[in-house]
Amino acid sequence: MSSSPAPTDRGPPLPLPEFVALIAALMALTALGIDSMLPALPAIGDTLGAPDANARQYVITAFVLGFGGGQLIHGPLADRFGRRRSLIAAMTIYVAANALCAIAASFPLLLAARVAAGFAIAAARVSAVAIVRDCFEGRAMARVMSITFIVFMIVPVLAPAFGAGVLLFGGWRDIFWAVAVATIVVLAWFSWRMPETMHREDRVPLSPARIVAGWRLTLSDRWSLGYTLAATALLGALYGYLNSIQQIMADTFGRPRLLLVIFATTAGTMAAANLANARLVMRVGTRRLAHGAVLLLIATAALHLALALAGVENLYVFAVLQAITMGCFGLASANFSAMAMENMGHIAGTASSVQGFTSVTIAAGAGAAIGQAFDGTTVPLTAGFLVAGILSLAAVLVTERGRLFTTR
Repeated sequence: MSSSPAPTDRGPPLPLPEFVALIAALMALTALGIDSMLPALPAIGDTLGAPDANARQYVITAFVLGFGGGQLIHGPLADRFGRRRSLIAAMTIYVAANALCAIAASFPLLLAARVAAGFAIAAARVSAVAIVRDCFEGRAMARVMSITFIVFMIVPVLAPAFGAGVLLFGGWRDIFWAVAVATIVVLAWFSWRMPETMHREDRVPLSPARIVAGWRLTLSDRWSLGYTLAATALLGALYGYLNSIQQIMADTFGRPRLLLVIFATTAGTMAAANLANARLVMRVGTRRLAHGAVLLLIATAALHLALALAGVENLYVFAVLQAITMGCFGLASANFSAMAMENMGHIAGTASSVQGFTSVTIAAGAGAAIGQAFDGTTVPLTAGFLVAGILSLAAVLVTERGRLFTTR
């Protein structure tokens, strides 16, 4: 099994704006499944007998764990049957899983359904990255992923408001019904407009030997493993943020109604960072942008932690420094994803699944630890981002053999 990348960009099968919007919509279904639940966590806990605030975080963690594990299955399926068929089947299951969440009568049943939902929608992440890799490579792929992330970042801004809006007119169960309806809309769009992007000659048999060989190749390639681990560290801090932010706004700052504003601020800086990346990456390069973003993230997180420990942090300081941190996260993540896939064009589905499983599973554990460490302050979260930045930088240095800002 060769590790050479695809020789040329094939180009998108749709007009680029529609292609980007559809890929973003597929990826956004995951964010919608997570972020729209945040305003409903207290109501879910009260209804289903989980009054402890930290226990409610499992509604998020269960979804993320399913999302991580599902990618190992969906990747080989996408490389065997194509992106289109495997994704259509998985999105159908996602609709059913959200319906089960909506009618769940107990907290354990809800968590089981959330694991199933995350498992199913993992196909969207795997296939979306594989489809982009089918059509682009290198800096061009990083540019397309950055543009996609700009559209994708709209969802974290709107999803909590979406959930809160549903709660104004109904109950928390209606949020799951709404997610199911949104999935049906995206599924119809994808089925109608997106052809199969994987060439028939690239399909591989679904055999244990080939699957294991693909896993081995993905984890033995220095760029694939190194930049996957670099992205994993940052993703763990992001999941810690998602687990903690509702309690931080309600308990630390006493301003639960401003949750939507903080989400809009942080997601806005991530979108702006990806817009800048899309404009600069072809000229400046993925490594210079990503490495610089990690260094700035470390500096910002260190300042934020120092202010939190000193007791001089307020909501405005939190909002500004967290927004800068999230901007750095967005800039680094889009480029890390592209660099991890540089040599994986011929097994894009399997590679994307292994990389996604590695990142999400490890990051889910780290994010849960950060969330469960919540003590009424922002110290666990800010310390988590600082540690994540340092670990990410360490992975980059090992991958690049001690050099930063180089071009490959």
